[in-house]
Amino acid sequence: MAKFRNILVTGGAGYIGSHTVKELGERGCKVFTIDNLSRGHKKAVTTGSFTKLDLSDKQGLDSFFKSRKIDAVVHFAAFAYVAESIADPLLYYRNNFVNTLNLLEASRKHGVRRIIFSSSCSTYGDNGRGKPITEAVPQAPINPYARSKYFSEQALFDMNRRYGLEFCVLRYFNAAGADVEGELGEDHRPEPHLIPIVLKAAAEKGTVSVLGADYPTPDGTCIRDYIHVNDLATAHAQALETPGAKNGIFNLGSGRGFSVLSIIKKCEEITGNRIRIRAGARRPGDPAVLVADNAKAKKSLKWTPRFSDISTVISTAWKWMNKNEDGYGD
Repeated sequence: MAKFRNILVTGGAGYIGSHTVKELGERGCKVFTIDNLSRGHKKAVTTGSFTKLDLSDKQGLDSFFKSRKIDAVVHFAAFAYVAESIADPLLYYRNNFVNTLNLLEASRKHGVRRIIFSSSCSTYGDNGRGKPITEAVPQAPINPYARSKYFSEQALFDMNRRYGLEFCVLRYFNAAGADVEGELGEDHRPEPHLIPIVLKAAAEKGTVSVLGADYPTPDGTCIRDYIHVNDLATAHAQALETPGAKNGIFNLGSGRGFSVLSIIKKCEEITGNRIRIRAGARRPGDPAVLVADNAKAKKSLKWTPRFSDISTVISTAWKWMNKNEDGYGD
């Protein structure tokens, strides 16, 4: 990591951000985390320095960059709930897109050389047509969250063309699991993600709502590609270290898809608890199938998912949940 030593991580108190902060620290980087803590947890920042700062605060951003030499930025800070974005699209455009513009403006002004951007497979919309999605698949976002990520990508491309700012766009599929060393985990309030919702139901002998059972899939439920959060963290570090990442776009997924019902079954196997199911209506803005073709990331980032078999994903999440019943306790 000789080229980029001083790394700013925005949203580094969040789920994927905190795992990446830990990974970068272990690789010898000097890590600076900023987060407004609206949805993150200060306890999750395990290395480097922490500053509470909102990206809407342009003056605060300017002061932050003035007092530190930042070589590269890893930009996570964003809201990521599809249903919330549909209910309040302006919230998502302000927080995810406008605040990204604020960060890009400050980065250019203060000589940052590269930005690693946390994007999403949701920008492809339904264009995957049930097949593994390559980076060449046209983007067609179908909800405000996905559009906020798409617009931010376009801004990065324009910043590169006009100012030469290097970028790397990482389009995640479904982040899941918990730190394999047990130090970090997933703690959202409310929790929008399937695996922790199902595991909570298993722990409390509760019920899981299956949102749609009439999709064009073998069992009628949505199919998603689950990528372990430690593998995502490694990919971000590789995007800083690897020359092939420069101005690249990469899908980050395991390359395998699992339906909602198959995830529930696997959670039952791992926990030993039966999980009751309640049928619900489709959630607006949900594509039927999202599965990654990750060949480009493997080749160009020198990256191979190590922990993303579904049993490891679920078992690490279950272990952390049992050890931290109240999450980070804040």
